[in-house]
Amino acid sequence: MAADLEKLHLRAPWQDLTTGMMIHEGGTSAEFNTGEWTAVKPHVKEEECRQCLLCVQVCPDSAIPYNGNERVAVDTKHCKGCGICAHVCPFGAIEMEGF
Repeated sequence: MAADLEKLHLRAPWQDLTTGMMIHEGGTSAEFNTGEWTAVKPHVKEEECRQCLLCVQVCPDSAIPYNGNERVAVDTKHCKGCGICAHVCPFGAIEMEGF
């Protein structure tokens, strides 16, 4: 985690902080392994998945990538375990593990 904090430049003096801590640059989530914040992860039962891609569309972390026409493996480095993908899957192909 110490290495990740270095990327945020938290050693900046208070004079360099923005008013109201406003964010003036693009996000940095790709630089952080945010998936380690939870023990709950989605498990896709490949034999039941119909590649409807509903899970891809609803993932708030974009942790379910696709290669143009089908879903590929869940990116557990960025998945925060919210379970939305499992909730919307009409085929029950996604289960949350780690509860």
